[in-house]
Parts: sequence; C-alpha cells; structure tokens
Amino acid sequence: MHPINLLYRTKLNNMGITENLKSVAQNVEDVTKAKTASLAQVILRLVSGFFVGLVIGLIVQELLQASQLVFIFVGLVVMGSLYKILGRLHIFQILIFDLICVLVAALLKMYIVMAP
Repeated sequence: MHPINLLYRTKLNNMGITENLKSVAQNVEDVTKAKTASLAQVILRLVSGFFVGLVIGLIVQELLQASQLVFIFVGLVVMGSLYKILGRLHIFQILIFDLICVLVAALLKMYIVMAP
C-alpha cells in the first residue's frame, strides 16, 4: 500500500474515534442535564407540597380542634395532591406557583395580625 494512502486511512480512523468520543460525551452531557432537571423538579414539587400541606393541615386542625393525626393526614393528602398536580408543570411554572403561595401566606398573616 502507498504510504500516503495508509496515512489518509489512519487519519480517517482517528477522526472516527474522535467523533465517537464527542458523541459519547455529548450523550452523557444531555442525559445528565435531563436527569438534573428532573431531580430538581421532583425536589421542588416535594418542598412546595410539604409547605402548602403544612399550612392547610394546621388550618384544618385548628378549625376542627382535632388531634395531631388530623394534621398529619391532611398535610400528607395535600402534599400528595400537589405533588401530582405540579407534575405537569415545568420548574419555572412551579416557582411561579410558589411565589403565589408566598403572597397568599403574607396576605393570611396580615389578616391574622389585623383581625381583632
């Protein structure tokens, strides 16, 4: 075989290996990005559901003058419901939902402070 032809074939094979490594690295990066976003969404859904469940559970417990069992039950039901509902939303939409919840909580606090 001619040396130039051999060099050209070697260069093509090396380019193939380089392209394969680039595609593997790109694939790992894409999978990692998707899994990180998915994990962040799950954690955000859990935290949002936990705090809303905590507040609603406390409100129901005080309204009914019930025991801790009602507080825990209502909190878990609300948390599970919100976890399921927020599953359709993206991270940014969940953050907007959290902002609305914080504003409603501030409104409730002002009502409690102002009420006689």
